[in-house]
Amino acid sequence: MKKNIVAGNWKMNKTLPEGLALAIELNAALAGAQPNCDVVIGTPFIHLASVAEAIDTNKIGVAAQNCADKESGAYTGEISASMIKSTGAEYVILGHSERREYYGETSEKLNSKVALALANGLTPIYCCGEALEVRNANEQNTYVKNQLEETVFNLSADDFKKIVIAYEPIWAIGTGITASTEQAQEMLAFIRGLIATQFGHEIADETSILYGGSCNAKNAAELFSQPDIDGGLIGGASLNVADFKAIIDAF
Repeated sequence: MKKNIVAGNWKMNKTLPEGLALAIELNAALAGAQPNCDVVIGTPFIHLASVAEAIDTNKIGVAAQNCADKESGAYTGEISASMIKSTGAEYVILGHSERREYYGETSEKLNSKVALALANGLTPIYCCGEALEVRNANEQNTYVKNQLEETVFNLSADDFKKIVIAYEPIWAIGTGITASTEQAQEMLAFIRGLIATQFGHEIADETSILYGGSCNAKNAAELFSQPDIDGGLIGGASLNVADFKAIIDAF
């Protein structure tokens, strides 16, 4: 059965003391609650071990924001999937639009990252989504289909069942353009249809698909009411406990 998930992506924010304080505050806010979704926080690498030790990981999952495409070796500055797993983290965000755009991540590299994440018992939160020029050309479906076919659709059915998909409308993030609830639902329904074609309807129905387009406390309930939106990958709002908890409570 698919899970509802609210995952925070802190990106390159918060020093170690600040991040630890934020995680502890969120942990306290959820201490007496029973959320109707799984809660995940994606922290910078240096936070992972400290955060995992400081919170109740039965209530809050911990995610890395990336991992290396190599198992180990002379790759200065890289962090392997096994290193991430050793911190107590359970998830890793892969294929984020910022990684693709700013750091030139290719489908080939992402295939390696997904495989290594799965081999080390991590759950990939795999991101896909199109930029403004693609949306304006009405080519978003083809673009996202290609992103998935070049990467996670290469997995076996058993491995695909272990991942989470997150759709990011890059064109609606920081551009002043807002994606409507209808546009979000339409795209996630399309993605679920692609999964059904590739792996069958049962796996498609069990796959958690998150929306990553400026979900906030005001629009979360409307977004999460849609049949194919199983949660959100939350950016800025995850850096404030009150805002993040309001999104969690929207389920």
